[in-house]
Amino acid sequence: MTNNLDSNTSIKDHYSYPSWEKLKSLALSWDENLTNLFAKDPKRAEKYSLSVGQIFLDFSKNHIDEDIFEALCEIANDAKLPAWIQALYSGDLVNNTEHRPALHTALRTPELCPSEKQAEVKAALEKVETLVNEVHTGQWLGHTGKAITDVVNIGIGGSDLGPRMVVTALKAFKNKSLEVHFAANIDGADLADQLEALNPETTLFVIASKSFSTLETRENALAARRWLLNFGCKHEQLQHHFVAVSSNISAAIEFGIAENNILPMWSWVGGRYSLWSAIGLPIAFALGFDNFRRLLDGAAVMDRHFHDAPLKENMPAVLALLTFWYSSTQGYESQAILPYAQRLNRLPAYLQQLDMESLGKRVNHNGNPLDYNSGLILWGTEGTNGQHSFHQLLHQGTRKVLVDFIASIKPMSGLDSHHHYLSANCIGQSQALLAGKSFEQAYEELLESGKTEDEARKIAPHKVIPGNRPSNTLLLEQLTPESLGSLIALYEHKVYCLGVLWDLNPFDQWGVELGKQLGMKIYPALTSGECPDSWDSSTRSLIAKLGATGK
Repeated sequence: MTNNLDSNTSIKDHYSYPSWEKLKSLALSWDENLTNLFAKDPKRAEKYSLSVGQIFLDFSKNHIDEDIFEALCEIANDAKLPAWIQALYSGDLVNNTEHRPALHTALRTPELCPSEKQAEVKAALEKVETLVNEVHTGQWLGHTGKAITDVVNIGIGGSDLGPRMVVTALKAFKNKSLEVHFAANIDGADLADQLEALNPETTLFVIASKSFSTLETRENALAARRWLLNFGCKHEQLQHHFVAVSSNISAAIEFGIAENNILPMWSWVGGRYSLWSAIGLPIAFALGFDNFRRLLDGAAVMDRHFHDAPLKENMPAVLALLTFWYSSTQGYESQAILPYAQRLNRLPAYLQQLDMESLGKRVNHNGNPLDYNSGLILWGTEGTNGQHSFHQLLHQGTRKVLVDFIASIKPMSGLDSHHHYLSANCIGQSQALLAGKSFEQAYEELLESGKTEDEARKIAPHKVIPGNRPSNTLLLEQLTPESLGSLIALYEHKVYCLGVLWDLNPFDQWGVELGKQLGMKIYPALTSGECPDSWDSSTRSLIAKLGATGK
């Protein structure tokens, strides 16, 4: 019988887990079709689903049965995943290359984390609350005595993607007295477009940079300062228009920010895990501190579940084990994140950093090269827009793509009929991936449409959809601060589990540095036109063209 997953014959012995041979054997012998699995077990959807807080996960449309699920959990135990979960919360140095803990969970679930961090977190949150309340109540005034109407967050990477995504997603909870904007890119158009419609008398900037020297953030902050000074703000009055989230207090003060308006960034919270910290200040500005607290509370629900639940019932672990199964035995290298909720349109971009910056590694914890793939290529967009662009590849392409559908049970608008169509499309797409369309079905449809038998035979192959393609469906009761907090924490913990299963450090990102270092060397060559002879001809040619254009 032909194996329905196509690539099992090339499975290699990459892993030393005691249970690996068992899992490999199950993969090699797997020949079930998803449609048949549902026909055999009417309760399959009930068996392979989980609920945590406001999130429901249906993972029944996956190529697993009880034996495979059991073997995957045995792999997790071989990898000591339960112990690694406890180590995360205990403050162990899980970020081994930088000799740091990764205590983002302490920002929202302090009772599960080391006690010495709790006071720091509490003090930072109180400072966030004070700043937000001062701005919202009109107590914070610009240099001419006018209340703040707009906040611009200047940061990049983890200092931008998370806050921007949350503010977009929770638009329904927006504080109407304040507009929050974001500028991240070194392309000057990003900041210039934001400033065009703003009043320097009533604009407050949040500069988010741990080092206060990140190129993009530094240059945008300097441009914002020039904008204010050019409109008559004195240097000593800049403190009315700037706050910072940084660990470099002296640099922030030198820039013109009052020490009391500098909030902390800690080495034990990675940038892509930092929206729960003072980096989330723009979230609190946009939604109000109470809703920011609700976001933290939602994450705490998932934190407690991840900490306490056994592997078979542990939602982040289950998602990670499914990804491990497809990556290690079926050759999957790509995952689409498809939120069927317009306001989650920035979620795929946020998860790209969380997942690919964490798991895109080539060596294990001990620095030895991996002989298996790590990290998937993550991409996607909001439904139903994606159906009119790349879903063709999902249904009929030859690439293997894991798919997560995400939907809200309750609508985000009063247009109920729209929401029913949206939900129908979400379910329909997952059903199409599962069931597909056979040659016989396509042939009969063509005959019924008036085609001749000869025409139907020629066209039918083009309409065949193989189906038997896996997907998960995540349902939020409603898109709220709590449900979004739980959803983000779910993916954070999934990434951590995959780091354990693939034996790599998901908290460093050394690969980000080289391009930035080289960019700093290329910049003077662009401005002077002088290149070292040792540089390759392509680089020299590009510098000549771009340097001439920029002058």
